[in-house]
This record gives sequence, C-alpha cells and structure tokens, in this order.
Amino acid sequence: MSGLRSFVLVSLLSLVLAACGGPPRVLVVSAARPEDTAGTVRIFVATSRASTKQPEYFSGERSPAVGFARLDISVPRSHQVGQLELPGSVTSAGDPASHFTVSAVERLSEPEMLKEVKAAVAGRPPAEREVLVFVHGFNTNFADAAFRFAQIVTDSGFKGVPVLFTWPSRAQILAYPYDRDSADFSRDALETGLRVIARDLGANRFDILAHSMGTLLTVETLRQAAIRGDGSFGGKLRNVMLASPDIDLDVFKTQLAAIKRPVTVFVSSDDKALDFSRRIAGDKTRLGSISDKDTEVVADLRKAGATIIDLSADRANDEYNHGKFATTPRIVQMIGKRLGADGLDGGTGVGMLGLDSKASPSFVERDR
Repeated sequence: MSGLRSFVLVSLLSLVLAACGGPPRVLVVSAARPEDTAGTVRIFVATSRASTKQPEYFSGERSPAVGFARLDISVPRSHQVGQLELPGSVTSAGDPASHFTVSAVERLSEPEMLKEVKAAVAGRPPAEREVLVFVHGFNTNFADAAFRFAQIVTDSGFKGVPVLFTWPSRAQILAYPYDRDSADFSRDALETGLRVIARDLGANRFDILAHSMGTLLTVETLRQAAIRGDGSFGGKLRNVMLASPDIDLDVFKTQLAAIKRPVTVFVSSDDKALDFSRRIAGDKTRLGSISDKDTEVVADLRKAGATIIDLSADRANDEYNHGKFATTPRIVQMIGKRLGADGLDGGTGVGMLGLDSKASPSFVERDR
C-alpha cells in the first residue's frame, strides 16, 4: 500500500470513529433527584446484538435471536437543544444535573416487550399513538445509540413511543466491513419488528429515522418489504427520514425505484465522514454528500419521490458535520413538528417537514 493510500485510510478510520458515535460507553445506572432533571425518556429496544453482561448489556456481536429491553434516561435540567451532554469518562454514571444519565435498564422477553409497548401506545391520547423507530449508524455501541436517541426524542418534542433498533456494530475503528455486513445481517430482524409495530401494537402510524450506515439497513429493509408486496406496512408507515446516508448514489436510485414511496433525505456537501467514505468506495458519490448545487441529481431524486433537505450551510456541533440532523436545533425541532403532525399524507414535496430544502441557516438558535 502506498504512503498516500495509507495516510488516507488512517485518516478515514480516525475520522469515522469521532463522527459516528465517539468512544464506547456503558450504561451505569444511577438515581437522579427530580430537581436535577428536565424529565425522563423511556426507550424500548429491539436488537440483533448478542446479549452480554452489565453494564454493556448488548455487545457488538451478532445474535440469530432478537433481544429486547427497556431503559429510562434522565435529561439534565441544564440541557441545551442540539447538545448531548455526557460525562468525559465512558464508565462514569455522570451527574444527573449536568449529563444524560441512565436511571433504569431491564431486559425483556418478547411477550413482555409487546405487552409494555402496547400499553405505552394505548396510554397516550389518540393523536399521539405513534411509534418512532431510530436506526443508528456505524461505529456505535448500544449505549451510544441509546443516549443519542434520548437526545433526539427530547429535542424534537416527540410525544409517541420511541423504539430503538440497534444492530451489531462493534464500535471499533477497523470494523467498517464487519459493521456493513452486520447491517445486511439485520434486515430480516428490522422488517419483522416493523411489521409487529404496524400490526400488533395499536399504533395509528409509525415513522423511521435512520443515520449514516443505518440508512443502508433501513432502505434495504424497505426494499425487501416492497418486494414481498407490502412496503407500506398496511398503510401505517408514514415518514422515512435518512440523515447523512452512507449509501452509494447509484445504489440508492435503484432502491428508490423499488420501494416506490416518499423519503426525506438530509444531505450536506461538507460532511467529512462521507467524503472519506467516498474515497475508499471507488470514488463513488455518497447520497448524504450531495447538495442543491447538484441540480440534475437532485431533480432526478425528487422525481423519484425523495425530498432533499440540504444542510450544507448549517453550522454543526461536530467538526465532521456528520450529525447535523440531531445537533442543529432548527433541524431536530423541525423533525419534531413533522412527527407531531396528524394524518398520513405521504408528502411528496418540501412541505413534508415544514422546511424548504433551501431554508436559510440563519434560523434563530438557542444560546449554547
């Protein structure tokens, strides 16, 4: 391997480690005083990860059987929209007044999971009987995924039932090929879970939010569901939102033609993680790195049913610009407004999120 190629590979691996989840964390349970928190997010978990001991709970290895859990994550009273406040030590429980902390984790059997999620859905007002499924990206362990989802639920103001689908990422620098294969490995588990949500839980609708490599898992799952003859999951699937998708642009065009449904795609031309991904993928454009300047590409995707939201001009909290959907206050709040909208309109234009794809980045943000 030449010196230049070695440099590019090492740079990529270091970049992706920081961009898609950070250092591995564990879920250390601790009690929080009510006066220290702004509330608690209850997340239900379905996973194709192998079960392991506490405080990891689920590892980066694959399991042929789907595992289930419930966890409660407290939100610090000092929380700022777009921020994920975590302690510096990955093994620390954190200070509930300053950090997102775990107040409870419980593994569940499949019957227990179904019973609890169904009760959570039924306990909400009719307009809020919906489920949001989050599918995380590469280099993300169980704890990373759970904390990020708690932040998204908090900042979006989502009122329905949050369900995390976490697949077996090893959260290691050199595990990109393993993670990609793990995403493929998890398609059947995700499809089965989505069909259960649509059929058995009493939800009026459900939405999917996926990030990075998790978008590949999501779109491939929707593609195989469409091939089976029910890509709308009985009409219950509403929004499909793909953030910073690490998908070959040519591949996505074939996937979109197969799934035949509207999707919303958050892109950014300054996404450094996807730029390096492109370099080791035969110099093929990643879907998440296009922008409105790619007029022909965007026009073709929109004709096929994709709403392209260009975040290139937005300021990001992470230096690699790979997590703008969650760290940019105006975007995560606009996602929340869409999730809170009633009806199944299957929107086909920029109005899907109440957000123009060329919206100005000067939207007033909360002081940090």
